[in-house]
Amino acid sequence: MHLSTVKGAGVVVRQGTDARTLRNTASVYDLASAAIKAGHSLAAEVAARGLGETVDLTRVAFDLPVSHPDPAHLHLTGTGLTHLGSASARDAMHAKLEGAESLTDSMKMFRMGLEGGRPKAGEIGAQPEWFYKGNGYAAVAPGAALEAPGFAEDGGEEPEIAGIYLIGPTGTPHRIGWALGNEFSDHVTERVNYLWLAHSKLRVASYGPEILVGDLPADLRGSSRILRGGKAIWEKPFLSGEANMSHSFANLEHHHFKYPIFRQPGDLHVHYFGTATLSFADGIRTEAGDTFEIEVADFGQPLRNTLTFAPKTQDATRVHPL
Repeated sequence: MHLSTVKGAGVVVRQGTDARTLRNTASVYDLASAAIKAGHSLAAEVAARGLGETVDLTRVAFDLPVSHPDPAHLHLTGTGLTHLGSASARDAMHAKLEGAESLTDSMKMFRMGLEGGRPKAGEIGAQPEWFYKGNGYAAVAPGAALEAPGFAEDGGEEPEIAGIYLIGPTGTPHRIGWALGNEFSDHVTERVNYLWLAHSKLRVASYGPEILVGDLPADLRGSSRILRGGKAIWEKPFLSGEANMSHSFANLEHHHFKYPIFRQPGDLHVHYFGTATLSFADGIRTEAGDTFEIEVADFGQPLRNTLTFAPKTQDATRVHPL
């Protein structure tokens, strides 16, 4: 089962090729909240409400598949160095003139994941790299523009799988499902010094357009491409799923939700799980007007966003004392 939010139609449920509106449902957030309250699955809640008119998902405009009524209570976060092969791209950015036996911090972190990122059930594994991207004000709908700030050095795509979670009334995280995500970042800024990773990640991001409800396939394969003037200037296979990762999803989820601040009832979380595919690693410099396209058949409709840059400014941000 897949869930999406379509402009003018509301919540849409897709089962196979059949996509229909969901009756008496204001949002996926309300749907998930009701399922938690009733103590049953999303599928059971959908069945209780019933389906309406057919929708052609290839001909619609999408909103975010799920959002929070108060954007400040939607958290955008992520983990990196989680995918096999991802360290090579990151380590190239962080490379230092060191001895042959020395490892960069990126490679040390990646090795920790390889050795301890997939613990046995009930055990706790190695911590991943973790970062904060923003709240719901930084969430961009599928089809809308990803805007890099005026001070940005770069605006680069990061095709990823995102987990979407709603915290229940007792503080228990409930996974709504999985979505394609573009964890938009500034790789030029990060390359200057890896301690600027936090700065490079404070950017807008997109996810959707469809949420896959239920189990995630272990081996996900698709494509990530950049279109310029309607033509692909770069394209590479996009691989994810646990068969292509150094960490298990359960381990990554634990190391996010182990913090009580991330288990506040009613909060919504969109957590990006990392990638091994970056156009920046291949020397691509993106430009305003480029379109990012991430496509995986298991998720249905592709995630597309254009790139824009805010005007550059030399004015310092001033704080006004009270």
